[in-house]
Amino acid sequence: MKIAANLLSRRSALQWAAAGAAALALPARAAWPDKTIKIVVTFPPGGSSDVVARLMSEQLTKKLGQPVVVDNKPGAGGTIGGAFVAQAVPDGYTFMLSNTTPIALGPFTLEKLPYDPIEAFTHVSYLGSAPLVVMANPKANMTSMADIEAAARKTGRVDFGSGGPGSIGHIHGELMKKAMGVNLQHVPYRGGAPMTTDLIAGVIPVAIDVITSYVPFFKSGQIIPLAVTSNTRSPLMPDVPTVVELGYRKLVLENFFGLSGPPKLPADMVARLNVVCNEVLLMPEIKKKFADLGITAVPTNVASFNSFVKEQVAVLGPAVKGAGVKI
Repeated sequence: MKIAANLLSRRSALQWAAAGAAALALPARAAWPDKTIKIVVTFPPGGSSDVVARLMSEQLTKKLGQPVVVDNKPGAGGTIGGAFVAQAVPDGYTFMLSNTTPIALGPFTLEKLPYDPIEAFTHVSYLGSAPLVVMANPKANMTSMADIEAAARKTGRVDFGSGGPGSIGHIHGELMKKAMGVNLQHVPYRGGAPMTTDLIAGVIPVAIDVITSYVPFFKSGQIIPLAVTSNTRSPLMPDVPTVVELGYRKLVLENFFGLSGPPKLPADMVARLNVVCNEVLLMPEIKKKFADLGITAVPTNVASFNSFVKEQVAVLGPAVKGAGVKI
């Protein structure tokens, strides 16, 4: 799977510049925006998508001249919030902080596809990506991925927590289960915050989630990071190996962040918002905040983002079905 950092090739950079010029040249849409804009987050407050959405909303409010607020609509592997946005009026006042779960994972865990993750949205702007981290409570006596496998073989089962059914952490745990050939039992939570509390307390021995919220707990020793799920090591944790280094190449999985709206959004509105989002990503303070969260921010044009979404769906959808994940 291509990683997000490869999206911004020289060609796509030129296309982005051209798109920006075209957006500025189009007649101003005087009526937009003239009221509050909503960004739907498909998870509870406090998780990685929520953090990214709030960082973006603050800056978009300044640049667009209207309030941009976050609305959390969690559940069903991100598909509750996803369906809400897919069915919204395409007037530019409802968007989704799109990410890997409601686009390329959650829909494929349901008996019937709730929406087409490509056609049901207008994919406006790619924002960046971050790896997951497989982590353990210190008292679980696990300091490596091999320890998880060994413990599962010895005891017959190892529990792992995630931010919810159909979440990216849940899916990765099911892929680990298949790759290792052992019994890993999923323990779902309503978001990363309560899962973190139970992991630190030792209620669950292992958890899997996007890296963004956990570095302080690693530094304090409250949680032990075992592996990151990217091709290369995270700058936030250069001593923690990747799943590739550990021999689990098929367990590479990163969470992307983007901005998507209902289908059939006006092209000039999409072009303008893409330009504004890219301007935000290039702000030094935003680049630093993203980097501190382990997120690689990548300004990208609309066409490249749509190609990326299609690739994610084509690769991850079959993987979820193959792992037999159902919610």
